[in-house]
Amino acid sequence: MKEWDFETKAIHTGVHPELHLGATSVPIYQTSSFAYDTAESMEDVFSNKSFGYIYSRISNPTVNALEERINALESGAGAVAAASGMAAISAVVFSLAESGDEIIASESLFGGTLILFNSVLNRLGIKIRYINPNTPDTIADKISKKTKLIFIETIGNPRLDVPDLKKIAGISTQYNIPLVIDGTLTTPYMLKAGDYGAAVVIHSATKFISGYGSGIGGLIVDTGKYNWAGSDSNVLREAAGKYGSKNAFLYILHKQIIQNTGSCLAPFNAFLQLQGLETLSLRMEKHCSNALKLAEFFKKQPEVASVNYPGLKSSKYFTIAEKQFKDKFGSLLTIRLGSKERCYRFVNRLKLVKNLANLGDAKTLIIHPASTIYHDCTEEEMLNAGVYQDMLRISVGIENIQDIISDFILALEGLAK
Repeated sequence: MKEWDFETKAIHTGVHPELHLGATSVPIYQTSSFAYDTAESMEDVFSNKSFGYIYSRISNPTVNALEERINALESGAGAVAAASGMAAISAVVFSLAESGDEIIASESLFGGTLILFNSVLNRLGIKIRYINPNTPDTIADKISKKTKLIFIETIGNPRLDVPDLKKIAGISTQYNIPLVIDGTLTTPYMLKAGDYGAAVVIHSATKFISGYGSGIGGLIVDTGKYNWAGSDSNVLREAAGKYGSKNAFLYILHKQIIQNTGSCLAPFNAFLQLQGLETLSLRMEKHCSNALKLAEFFKKQPEVASVNYPGLKSSKYFTIAEKQFKDKFGSLLTIRLGSKERCYRFVNRLKLVKNLANLGDAKTLIIHPASTIYHDCTEEEMLNAGVYQDMLRISVGIENIQDIISDFILALEGLAK
């Protein structure tokens, strides 16, 4: 039988009607615990002699269905869900690094990730060494014997830079360091991270995977491309010796970090993300086509100082983005209007477009990053991330593009007065 294509996997993977009274949507197992008929049968599950569910912090059937589905879409070795995208990033770092270790990370990171790295990991003794992901030849200069992972976003948020992932993966392979990719902005529909050499891919499922701004969640996939038995980490090598190289990272991630820190995904949120995945391919097509049309519209407006979108042929990232993302360029773009005051006046005139701190929603969203997501960052950190006082970030939704443009025309008219 031919393997299912992406759209079919996104609808049918993880659904097992024979286990759920014939249900063709994964049921929500909204329960904290699972009962057993005998003390012996419960002991067997705890000691891994037989499979079963114990407690939803450890595992849950609805959550497991989501993990099975995202793993199929990434063609991975296994997946683990977490309470949020930030919980997913934290869990991966804590699985791979400990006090005294170092991480190499892109300087153009989402503000929440940047603050996590600088304010939390540094305090725990994990040093972050930042690099420009668009000059991969300089990465080797930052690598030391203490380096435990390289962390890159597929598209920088909000700098919208597009690193050459295969070049970076080649360096990570040369130095035997796992490459961890945050694929939130591209999703597995635009890019399958394992094909580009990533050891691990992370998604904030809150964004495009949920698709409707309805639930928080994070997803982590081991792509199966890295030999954990050959890792520099004693913890991972020991786990590989006990559970096999294929399962070592997933064991540490799930059993030691997610389970013991309590950063598990709620069953209801897992259900929302399963529903979202069913239409991911359709929505991404519309997100991307709308974003390109909106970027081209802004390019023609005299009130807009500049437009940043990797799908514009004038973008220096167009060629690599076209190559890596199958002629799609995502839903995120930024515009600069000359001053913070003009940005505020522009936002305050919008009616259809929502001013809020999220992206990847079916609705078109806008935010002034400098005064919100990056308000705790230094000027240098903001500049490295591509954040300016006169910049607005727009997450283009799937509404009718003419309705979106009409709303922005009204806002632009307010700037012209």
